[in-house]
Amino acid sequence: MITIKTKEQIEKMGRAGRILADCHKEIAKMIRPGITSWEIDQFVEGFLAKNGATPEQKGYHGYPYATCASVNDVICHGFPKKEPLNDGDIVTIDMVVRIDGWLADSAWSYAVGTISPIAEKLLNVTKESLYKGIEKAIPGNRIGDVSHAIQVYAESQGFSVVRDFIGHGIGSEMHEEPQVPHYGPAGKGPRIKEGMVFTIEPMLNVGKFHSKVDADGWTARTYDGSLSAQYEHTIAITSEGPIILTEQS
Repeated sequence: MITIKTKEQIEKMGRAGRILADCHKEIAKMIRPGITSWEIDQFVEGFLAKNGATPEQKGYHGYPYATCASVNDVICHGFPKKEPLNDGDIVTIDMVVRIDGWLADSAWSYAVGTISPIAEKLLNVTKESLYKGIEKAIPGNRIGDVSHAIQVYAESQGFSVVRDFIGHGIGSEMHEEPQVPHYGPAGKGPRIKEGMVFTIEPMLNVGKFHSKVDADGWTARTYDGSLSAQYEHTIAITSEGPIILTEQS
């Protein structure tokens, strides 16, 4: 069942979103060759604590970290590690923030040093596909309109769209209805209504869309070893259109 949030509840989610966005802005300053994703994870945990918030991922089904850190061919759910990031890597940092009982969720992909032209294009197209999806998240449209806009743009730029991991409703729980795929036909799925809050989080691959999961049960990689990137926002639907609760600007 899709839960409709009140204005007050959305304001509380917006507070979580602002903390999350501010955290990502600090992470952007930290990204460089030689830093480790474990150091970033430790920073995030401290940053959230200073702001009265907690990392929702930590302890979720036994997940041990405050963030997911996905490097190069890792699509999502990568473990933070103590191995340094290298010049030319790309890394996605994903986190869910809870404060006063309400959540916000956002992932962001970062270039480490100087990256290849195809990696740079992948980051740009993935981010743009997120915003093209958000443009379609207006009352009266369907979730499929969001999905279709992302797929059409991503594939027109030569990238594939991951099928195995999708966006989702969010509120007091991390995963709520509706499910938000990033592929599929327009005009399908639940009708978008004022008061809905959900994530849009396209994951695009340089190669094919297929994925596989490591023995740790969490880390999802591209099946063909190609690069993958992800950008994610939490959005709230209003009568005037979507509000991005995790916007960094």
